Amino acid sequence: MIRVIASVKVKEGKLQEFLAIFNANIPSVLEEDGCIEYVPTVDVATSLDSQQVDNQLVTIIEKWESVEALEAHLKAPHMVEYVNAVSDIVEDVALKVLQDA
Repeated sequence: MIRVIASVKVKEGKLQEFLAIFNANIPSVLEEDGCIEYVPTVDVATSLDSQQVDNQLVTIIEKWESVEALEAHLKAPHMVEYVNAVSDIVEDVALKVLQDA
C-alpha cells in the first residue's frame, strides 16, 4: 500500500469552486481499481505554535494498493477532465508519494 499527500494551492477566492469540482469527481476515483481512500482536507486554525495555516490550500489524503494503481488513476479519463476543469484556478500542485516504513 502507498499513501499520497497532494497539496493543491488554489487561487485567491477560488477555494469553493475548486472543492465543488473536486468533490464531484470523488465517486469516480473511489470506483477505480486500487483506490482505498481519497479525501480532500482544508486547514483548520488551532493554538499550536508550529502550525502553518493556508486558507487557499487543499490537502488531499490518498491510499492506493500500488504505485501502478496510482499511475493508472492519473491517466483515467475522469482525471484528465478534472485537471482541465481546475487548470485555471490552481496555482500549484505538490505530491508526496509514501510507503510505510
